[in-house]
Amino acid sequence: MAARAPVSTSARLMEVVRKWYYNAAGFNKIGLMRDDLLIEDDDVKEAIRRLPEDVYNERIFRMKRAMDLTMKHQILPKEQWVKYEEDKRYLEPYLKEVIRERLEREAWEKK
Repeated sequence: MAARAPVSTSARLMEVVRKWYYNAAGFNKIGLMRDDLLIEDDDVKEAIRRLPEDVYNERIFRMKRAMDLTMKHQILPKEQWVKYEEDKRYLEPYLKEVIRERLEREAWEKK
């Protein structure tokens, strides 16, 4: 029998709280993902500009659908909600790269 690594009770509790909060926030009920909600400062705008075309189009579709549902005071059917496990941070790698480049540029300009 293979031994399993023990998972602390607090880690399991935090995961339960994260899932509860994710569903309580409600953005998944209108088809949005976490990265769709980021405030669009200069770094985020540049990261969005760098997205591959298909990912960018999916983002635009989710935003338009969410606006339409909000205007109609409706939500998606439950089977179409974005699940916590399916919500991937699609913008994060691009955003990290943009921030790294900006910090590098600022450090270069200080010299």
